[in-house]
Amino acid sequence: MRRIERGFQKAIFLSRWLIAPFLVGLVLCLLVLIYRFFADLYELAARVPASNWHDLIVDILNLVDLTLAANLVLIVVFAGYENFIGGVERDNRHTWPPGLTDIDFNALKQKLLGAVTAIAAVDALAWYLDLEKLTDTSKLGWALAFPLMLVLALLLLAISDRLGRHDGPADRSDDAAR
Repeated sequence: MRRIERGFQKAIFLSRWLIAPFLVGLVLCLLVLIYRFFADLYELAARVPASNWHDLIVDILNLVDLTLAANLVLIVVFAGYENFIGGVERDNRHTWPPGLTDIDFNALKQKLLGAVTAIAAVDALAWYLDLEKLTDTSKLGWALAFPLMLVLALLLLAISDRLGRHDGPADRSDDAAR
């Protein structure tokens, strides 16, 4: 029976490699985002002489959205690799940013929610700038409420993570002494 249990544990442990194709697919998605970014940038540059400042700002916000989406993909790729497949050996990668090599689960949740919040905020700003073109301005309320809701969720997540780091009153007194 012990041999079956060890075999099962080994199979479960090796199953973490099943996430690797997803991570490779996300890296390929970065290439799609790069293509879209430069295609949109080219269109923006071609329209600059005939555009007003308002339209240019909205187009630039779309480029910011693509950049934030690429950042979000990178966060997921590096965190997925670090947390499920294998740690990055920092001895050989001392020039890498710590945010790519030291990602714990709590930090990952906050980074992901922060990136989604930033994307939602940029979209809300784009909606606001296009307000005169919209016939139904009631949707703007929802467009503004969504990033605010995400900020509230991020704040509650940070508070719960901070509270969750302490096991009991003795830990709190140790932290206060430092």
